[in-house]
Amino acid sequence: MTRAMTARAPVSPRRRALIAQAHIARKALALDEGSYRAVLARVTGHASSADCNDRQLDQVLDEFQRLGWQGRRETGRPASEKSWVRKIYAIWRDLAPLLDDADEAALRGFVVRQTRSRANPEGIADPEWLSPQEANKVIAGLQGWLEKTRQKGQVHVG
Repeated sequence: MTRAMTARAPVSPRRRALIAQAHIARKALALDEGSYRAVLARVTGHASSADCNDRQLDQVLDEFQRLGWQGRRETGRPASEKSWVRKIYAIWRDLAPLLDDADEAALRGFVVRQTRSRANPEGIADPEWLSPQEANKVIAGLQGWLEKTRQKGQVHVG
């Protein structure tokens, strides 16, 4: 069977991220092509990350960590299908080291404050529930907060 005829798992944002992490780990560990494919084959039985499912890719990343790669961070939540939600979390991760309290509850509190209106006095607590328009307001607020915090060089309470 040729490579083109091999069935591959569908590409979701999470899967794409796992494959990207595998390639990042490969570079960080300075593995040549042959060594990288040998690790893939040993851990998953496949010679290509594109042929692996999500569970197998997680196993490969665990193996790379065992080999000394330190780049993987567990967030405890799956990546969103919505690009605006992923962007909110990406900006939050950039902002987090500059804050005293940068947990999930602090982000949710910020999202609530940014989304309160006369029509919705309670606001929206979860970034996943935001419409693209509401997310734009939150993203602009986070970017402004990040820029101000970086300029001041101060630590603020989230």
